[in-house]
Amino acid sequence: MGINPLVLAVCVLSAFRTVTAETVTELEFVRSPATVISSLGKPVRMTCSLQGRGGDPPDVLWLRDGRPLELADTNQNQIPLDTDSWMVYSTLRIEKVRLPDMGSYRCAVQSEGHNTMSKPGNIQLEGLPHFSVEPHHMSVVANVSIQLQCVAHGPPEPVRVIWLRDGAPLNTLKESVALSPSTLNLTGLNRTSTFSCEAHNNKGVATSGSGTITVLPSAPQRLRVEESTQTSLTVSWLPGFGGDYPIIRCSVQAKHSGEPDSDPGDLVHNQNVHIPPASHRIDGLEPHSLYSVRVACHSSQGPSAWSPWLDMKTKEGVPDSAPVNVSATLNGTEVLVQWEEPAGKLNGDLQGYMLEYSTPNTEKTVMDTGLNTELSLNLSTPLSNMTFRVCAYTRAGQGPWTPMDTLILVTPGLSSPPAFSWHWWYVVMAIAGVVAMAVLMAVYVAKLRRKETRFGEAFEPMMESGELVVRYRARRTYSRRTTEATLNSLGISDELKQKLQDVMVDRHKLTLGKTLGEGEFGSVMEGLLTQEESVLKVAVKTMKIAICTRSEMEDFLREAACMKEFDHPNVMRLLGVCLQTVESEGYPSPVVILPYMKHGDLHSYLLYSRLGDTPVYLPSQMLVKFMTDIARGMEYLSNKNFIHRDLAARNCMLNENMNVCVADFGLSKKIYNGDYYRQGRISKMPVKWIAIESLADRVYTTKSDVWSFGVTMWEIATRGQTPYPGVENSEIYDYLRQGNRLKQPPDCLDSIYSLMFSCWLLSPKDRPSFEDLRWELEKALDDLPDAQDPDEILYVNMDETSSEQGAVGGRDPVAAGGGGGGGGGGGGAPLGLKGLDSVTTVEVHHHNRYVLCPQHEPVRGLADSLESLDMAVSSSAATLPFQTLCRPTATPPTQASTPTLELLEDREMRGPRKLPWE
Repeated sequence: MGINPLVLAVCVLSAFRTVTAETVTELEFVRSPATVISSLGKPVRMTCSLQGRGGDPPDVLWLRDGRPLELADTNQNQIPLDTDSWMVYSTLRIEKVRLPDMGSYRCAVQSEGHNTMSKPGNIQLEGLPHFSVEPHHMSVVANVSIQLQCVAHGPPEPVRVIWLRDGAPLNTLKESVALSPSTLNLTGLNRTSTFSCEAHNNKGVATSGSGTITVLPSAPQRLRVEESTQTSLTVSWLPGFGGDYPIIRCSVQAKHSGEPDSDPGDLVHNQNVHIPPASHRIDGLEPHSLYSVRVACHSSQGPSAWSPWLDMKTKEGVPDSAPVNVSATLNGTEVLVQWEEPAGKLNGDLQGYMLEYSTPNTEKTVMDTGLNTELSLNLSTPLSNMTFRVCAYTRAGQGPWTPMDTLILVTPGLSSPPAFSWHWWYVVMAIAGVVAMAVLMAVYVAKLRRKETRFGEAFEPMMESGELVVRYRARRTYSRRTTEATLNSLGISDELKQKLQDVMVDRHKLTLGKTLGEGEFGSVMEGLLTQEESVLKVAVKTMKIAICTRSEMEDFLREAACMKEFDHPNVMRLLGVCLQTVESEGYPSPVVILPYMKHGDLHSYLLYSRLGDTPVYLPSQMLVKFMTDIARGMEYLSNKNFIHRDLAARNCMLNENMNVCVADFGLSKKIYNGDYYRQGRISKMPVKWIAIESLADRVYTTKSDVWSFGVTMWEIATRGQTPYPGVENSEIYDYLRQGNRLKQPPDCLDSIYSLMFSCWLLSPKDRPSFEDLRWELEKALDDLPDAQDPDEILYVNMDETSSEQGAVGGRDPVAAGGGGGGGGGGGGAPLGLKGLDSVTTVEVHHHNRYVLCPQHEPVRGLADSLESLDMAVSSSAATLPFQTLCRPTATPPTQASTPTLELLEDREMRGPRKLPWE
């Protein structure tokens, strides 16, 4: 590139060393920097040679794009050629070349005000494309056009881009949109999707980061008032379009008109409404008041924008209070009645006052005084006392009346009290005497018929067959002295003791059995609870009191007191609390009595169904039902403002009806220790289940429980696998901060994984609520077909001959491997478990026979280990590879497929060795 000598002189003048000794002449660069083509991160070296005569050689300065490299790593060597001439070699070294290092390089010297420069040489970098602009996460309104941009650079150029939507390519390299910078125009997006780019050049392919475009509903429209009363407003609206996601609820907010909407505390109404219908009545409003109302609707992906505030007014009401300072003054035969306006709210426009008065000689009269606050009444003679009261009224009606007041105009004469009558006194005394005698006789007869013993009561005067018969009824006594003393000895608060009084169980009614599970801090035991007419089998959770502090024991009891408020089929309920005496400790040990769960905790059940001695086939319908049961229980807990903080499959129990109950509300950390990690001095936390904001700030909300629910769904989908395999507990936080999440299980439905992935969004407010999760899971469960009997599945081995090459990151082509020759000839290779290709399944129908060929899966080399363990393989484990020919046919199998059928018969005889393919 050309450089202005004046500009160059200004830039490098201070960097050159002025030559003051013997004059240097005949300066010439005999070797200029060469053009270097390299790759990122590799070392680069450039050299130039300067020849001259005279005194000391000047310093050689390196320039990049005309600017001096003052901090560059350079080396200068001087070699004399003869007595008066010399040669200077200057070398520029770059250990790891980077993109900013690209440009035009020159060598330059200055002597006696004259600049000498070499010819330019360039550094060019070639390698995989790099991105300067890539897709990012964003939210858009459904069916609205958007543009996405992806910019990738070489060298080498050109760089072409392939757009991917949910992993599927949207264009080819030959289309015009592929040339970088590339802009993808989407005319309308109705489903939440993840977009990414692949950049191609002559050196290879690079993949950009992924950006999820969340589709939200459009704002509601046509908000209007359907009905207005004095204390309520009924509004209706038209929900916006939510794309592929139906509107499940709307939020209605109301405030006093004119007030700012920044503070949620200023709202007079804020409520979620299930739709349809798209209407809602706002109650508890003030009469004759102006309110502003707005609506936003929610889909499973999130909320829409709010509709504009709409002003609405309630109808008028009657005054809250009566007029005050009511008085009456007599002036001759006229009475002047006066009052003042009510002190309370009028709830409307004041229309006037009503005055009601009466005398002993006249009927009750009501007069409308209008807005006047006094009225003169002309009374007829002779004067008599007058009673009166006043009320105010609006268009809605009359308000409350004042208390009835009396103006005394005539003073009645004094009269002597009536004389005392002894006649009625005698009558009262006689009646009282008769009643007292009757009571005494009844008590005496009862004493004769009853004998009190220390064992109970015996009634005696009965003769049967000539013999005296004593009928005995045991005395029912109950004393809470022992319970109260025991609770007092624990040193817990009075509030907690009061909560535990009605759930305490006599320790003599509880019989402990075998231990079901034991950990470092406690155990779960089987027990029998004696009730009034039956004996109930229960589970008893205990604490090892010797290693637990008093505060931990109080937390144990406080969590039990909290459980007594729960009443939901998918939430573990509390049967009672019992205090077992521990002689060595000097104070009792609390135990919690819970319903007995036949199948134990869900994690163990899933694990044994896959790896146990007798594996159990769990269809997808049952797994989704497990997720739905947990979502229902957590929705109930979240509605009661309860945060679980430790939701996991190990803390969910499975009863005899295969229903899942959410359990262990903070108690599991006392029993299970393997899944918890202690950060510094803080208590142990289940870091692989806990939300990322809880790991960072120890802040727990309902949305942190939603994160844990997503991990629990992943546990269920993988049938008990441990989350984040290969990642240490201490590395989880950094792993999540880098954007990593749990991968989709091999046989997990896309809709189910999309739902669990939404639970792991970085922002808690973007995650769905448990109500949304329950609704989506119930819908997914209804959409699933009926569970298929595993005995109706036939397994046929197939050899795929080709596999289609997908986008970058897809599967590699797999050769047939000679399977066709073996199958066609009837001989084939010996049937075995090593070095084989693939396995698939078919469904057998009564009229025709179909072979269903799924996409190729990489062979997992677990055959030898499964043979040695004699262990069944579920859909989430590796498949057993067999080598044979896949031929769809409606005729019986030929001799070529005999080895496969023999192996199938052998596998059926061995029982559980089945590979269900859903």
